[in-house]
Amino acid sequence: QVQLVESGGGLVQPGGSLRLSCAASESIFSIYVIGWYRQVPGKQRELVARIISGGTPEYTDSVKGRFTISRDNAQNTVYLQMNNLKPEDTAVYYCHAATLVGTSYWGQGTQVTVSS
Repeated sequence: QVQLVESGGGLVQPGGSLRLSCAASESIFSIYVIGWYRQVPGKQRELVARIISGGTPEYTDSVKGRFTISRDNAQNTVYLQMNNLKPEDTAVYYCHAATLVGTSYWGQGTQVTVSS
């Protein structure tokens, strides 16, 4: 059972930056896909960015050019660097990981609020 713990959320002004971290309780070397989702009240959780093992990072259109996902297998950690943040980026951000056989893990979420 992999546990995921997010950190790095907070309040930031439009145009600012934040870096989210997702620390896994054990090695993520065997994780097939790992990434970030976000959710606002009343809406479905949406994929923000993900890395599939052996592949290139994928991003939802609204964050392309502003967000960067990266993984550090040695530290069992995945990061989401968020630049030029906009009010519409306000959401609870969740870390997600899945194995090749489909076992899925979620973190508890971290709040990101973009407001002046």
